[in-house]
Amino acid sequence: MERRDFLKLASLAAAGTPLAAQQMPMPMPGSAPPTGIVPELTGTDFTLRIAPVTVELAPNRILSTIGYNGTSPGPRLRMKEGVPVTVNVVNETDVPEFVHFHGLLIPSDVDGSEEQGTPVVPPHGTRSYKFTPKPAGTRWYHTHTMSMDDLHRGSFTGMFGFLIVDGANNPGNYDQEHFLALRDWEPYFTDTPMDNDDMDPLLARPEKPAVLDTRPPGLEVAADIFSINDKALGAGEPIRVRQGERVLFHFLNASAIENRHLSMPGHKFNVIALDGNPVPVQAAIDVLMLGPGERIDAWVAMNQPGVWILGAPEDPVREGGLGIVVEYANQRRTPQWVAPPKNPWDYTVFGKPPTQPAPTEKLDMIFEKVPRGAGKFNSFTVNGKPYPHEQEFVLKQGTRYRLTFRNRTDDAHPMHLHRHQFEIAEIYGKATSGIIKDTVVVPAYGRASVDFTADQPGLTLFHCHIQHHMDYGFKALLRYA
Repeated sequence: MERRDFLKLASLAAAGTPLAAQQMPMPMPGSAPPTGIVPELTGTDFTLRIAPVTVELAPNRILSTIGYNGTSPGPRLRMKEGVPVTVNVVNETDVPEFVHFHGLLIPSDVDGSEEQGTPVVPPHGTRSYKFTPKPAGTRWYHTHTMSMDDLHRGSFTGMFGFLIVDGANNPGNYDQEHFLALRDWEPYFTDTPMDNDDMDPLLARPEKPAVLDTRPPGLEVAADIFSINDKALGAGEPIRVRQGERVLFHFLNASAIENRHLSMPGHKFNVIALDGNPVPVQAAIDVLMLGPGERIDAWVAMNQPGVWILGAPEDPVREGGLGIVVEYANQRRTPQWVAPPKNPWDYTVFGKPPTQPAPTEKLDMIFEKVPRGAGKFNSFTVNGKPYPHEQEFVLKQGTRYRLTFRNRTDDAHPMHLHRHQFEIAEIYGKATSGIIKDTVVVPAYGRASVDFTADQPGLTLFHCHIQHHMDYGFKALLRYA
């Protein structure tokens, strides 16, 4: 029996009559109850406790990991844009930790990265982060420690949670609101990982080398066990809806390993924000794609009564637990899954044609993989060099830059820029504008250009958000002159 089979069997059993027959009182239209057991903390003073937790993915599968405040995901932190806050971190473990506030425009000493000079949260010690949260939108927080060959450290653990910054804008009319984080568990090393990140094999591959590297690949990280929040498909309560409701979903890929897709048969996702930032063009699509670190806000019109699976289109991933049941009122049936259309993910459908000239200041980054460049593991270089790229990427404050990523590897990489936001200027060979993000998936052998303004002085970390890649060299420091 394969490692994922216990979840596959549990999911199929739970998705039958017992789950479909469960009924709970439905919220009245206009209410917005969160799903799951994760509490929400509000105000200006927050406390996060880092300590061992257990996660019951299914009745027959309980994991031990490290989390925040006794749960994984940790508590949802809700702040107000422009109102100063204090986040007190209590580290009850035996190892040093960092908490990164992903997507916020805050100083480097509180951003939560050792590379940028943020002070460590010592073992059995405390540290307070004081900052003014901005901009408004769906952000998140997570550990930012290195793991290297220890798969019980860093983002392989359960240390992550949503962080919501409320602003003046209303996200729209909806009847329910749900925060759903995609996770993988029990990672292991392999030289033949199951690769799900090839968004479209027909995409242009302008950076594909004429002669491919044929050296034996090093070990990468994979997983067979997945969940949405703390439950595998079929093990938790379904999302209960009524026909005619609009349900707002906040999706987060909190995975340490892989880009992920999501679909829901008979329904479309009306995308309103990427990485917490409103998109210029709202579009309804069948399949979402999120790289590690990315967020998508989308509402779904509940207009197809039944019992459906919202989950990964890839059978092994969905059967391994990455999904959740959506149940209409007064429905009694086994949850249904129908494969979605094979439409490629395309950021540019949410953008507008460019109207401004390209920045005159340009920075190029060439990404390459060195098979077994770190012993039994692959290593990565940026412009042919390992981290930290001393004095290579120096910014002039107030200047706008075009940063071009040239991905000469066979993986699609989610690239994250700390403490700044960027605008996608070109991807898949298409020009676009108005799509503001902090993480973007650069296609395998593909190219992407983003524009950003150097308006956050201090050290700025740039890295692949796949933990193993970042640990083995896939990062660089940007400095201000």
